[in-house]
Amino acid sequence: MISASPFQEWLTAYSELTEQALDRLLDPAQTIPKRLHEAMRYAAKGGGKRMRPLLVYAAGQLAEKNNAAMSELLDAAAVAIECIHAYSLVHDDLPCMDDDDLRRGRPTVHKAFDVATALLVGDALQARAFEILANTQCEPYVLLRMISALAAASGSRGMAGGQAIDLESVGKKLDLDSLKQMHAMKTGALLSCAVELGGIAAHLNPIQMRHLKSYSTALGLAFQIIDDVLDATADSQTLGKTAGKDATNDKPTYVTLMGLDYAQKQAKDLQEVAIASLDVFGTQAQALKELALLVVSRGK
Repeated sequence: MISASPFQEWLTAYSELTEQALDRLLDPAQTIPKRLHEAMRYAAKGGGKRMRPLLVYAAGQLAEKNNAAMSELLDAAAVAIECIHAYSLVHDDLPCMDDDDLRRGRPTVHKAFDVATALLVGDALQARAFEILANTQCEPYVLLRMISALAAASGSRGMAGGQAIDLESVGKKLDLDSLKQMHAMKTGALLSCAVELGGIAAHLNPIQMRHLKSYSTALGLAFQIIDDVLDATADSQTLGKTAGKDATNDKPTYVTLMGLDYAQKQAKDLQEVAIASLDVFGTQAQALKELALLVVSRGK
């Protein structure tokens, strides 16, 4: 019998911790209005890679010391950013956006419930994310930094803005710099924010935070490039969502713009940049390094 690697053990432990934190910090399905809360839990607890919460926990491990209060703060940050991510997926799948029927191997929220409920699920998950952070017992200035970071990454200069550019770009040809900007906002912003939240919780200094920023910027772009690769090469069962949607919707991607070989090489190069950015942290950053390897290995 082959024993699990230390990282596989870490991944299993923190994935389970994420699920437990989501279950605890989301309102019960029986909360009035029941249908809305049932749909919120359906959206947020429907599986997925949990990459953003894992990045929060991995960056939090860069702290000089940990205690119960910090563990509670990391749980809150992990759930908050996953709520934002889940809300973005619910809205992204709506008929007025990407109009998709499948997400994480299950019917999308507007198919499992209805369009109006799906719209409200996104609204409520976004609000719940900030409520969870605001209600955490912590130094006020730390919470303010976290709330500000999450709001910026979620809004018009981050994820929502990137989605707007994506919709505006359907049927158009973007140059490489414009495509990078769109990806940095649409996908990279929340991934970078996850790392930032963990670093804030760990009380890292400005120099350390700059190293984390270099890591997360490279990781965020690599993540989206691999998503482009998978959309072009994997089937719907493997993806857990409808394969080939980008090509069907005539969306610009790294694969359509630069070709599959270039996209895969670029993702590998970005992985190396991300990992090199963590050298200053030594072995404390092992989970972050392994997550960078995991992100790019999805496209092999």
